[in-house]
Amino acid sequence: MFGMVLHEIGRPLVYEELPDPVPGPGELRVRVEACGVCRTDLHVVDGELPDEILPIIPGHEIVGRIDALGPHVEGREIGERVGIPWLGSTCGVCPYCLSHRENLCDRPVFTGYTRNGGYATRAIADAHYAFRLSEDSSAAALAPLLCAGLIGWRSLSFAGSAKTLGLYGFGAAAHIIVQVARKQGRQVFAFTRPGDAAAQSFALRLGAAWAGSSSENPPEPLDAAIIYAPVGELVPAALASVRKVGIVVCAGIHMSDIPSFPYRLLWQERQIVSVANLTRQDGVTFLAFAAEAGIETRTKTYPLDQANSALADLRDGRLEGAAVLLPLPG
Repeated sequence: MFGMVLHEIGRPLVYEELPDPVPGPGELRVRVEACGVCRTDLHVVDGELPDEILPIIPGHEIVGRIDALGPHVEGREIGERVGIPWLGSTCGVCPYCLSHRENLCDRPVFTGYTRNGGYATRAIADAHYAFRLSEDSSAAALAPLLCAGLIGWRSLSFAGSAKTLGLYGFGAAAHIIVQVARKQGRQVFAFTRPGDAAAQSFALRLGAAWAGSSSENPPEPLDAAIIYAPVGELVPAALASVRKVGIVVCAGIHMSDIPSFPYRLLWQERQIVSVANLTRQDGVTFLAFAAEAGIETRTKTYPLDQANSALADLRDGRLEGAAVLLPLPG
């Protein structure tokens, strides 16, 4: 197999030939068809997440076909198309797993962070965390659903029945969730980097009722706001934009420090909540909804060995939608 390997924090990934991995008990191996490039991958390569294991192959929005089964795997077939998300495995015995909150497992395994991920031509997955995928869409179109879509879906559930919804940071997750929210009859207001006219135009084309800078006030108070950008300064801004009892959802795995803010922004029963990982039920429910509702992803594809360029484009805000890596021919 071939993979893009992170050997040192802050250094470029290296394209290498590696031994084919062998699936263990309860695991399967996939031949990777596509792997999305997620902002969490930037946090991995920049060393912003704790307890990182090196060397590591990043990538956790994996679409592939099963090409090997480990012992004790039942109900899966060679050639079946599956998706592998960020949450790669859980212990099954901690209080969170036993209460159907495995997204908070005490001993999780994370794809592309504590186990090699999908910036490669082969990847290993726990069979319980490999979601069946439709044959009706391309691998590149499906890949962003495996994290941007899943975390977006979970964050949207935390917004409850909000009818007016603000999305801060209009990248891969927001471009999916604006479509979901519109299908649900919500009104969406998109907040982008100051001066990012291209992102604002993109949001409007996807159905946002308004798009502007994160420093602006929306045309009307929000019932809820979801923050996808890893910028702590957006929390007070979002609180100032939501009405009484409004909810601000922090959707990222990493965020810069939240600055101090006056208590009056939180008063009147406003709430700040965070979203962590996903449950298997999130995956089953969202992927079914996305297929039925016709959710479309906008992607820019890169050859696998150009992963560093894809990460740079993501870092600098040069993408409309999501970046996706494709294996090289052969």
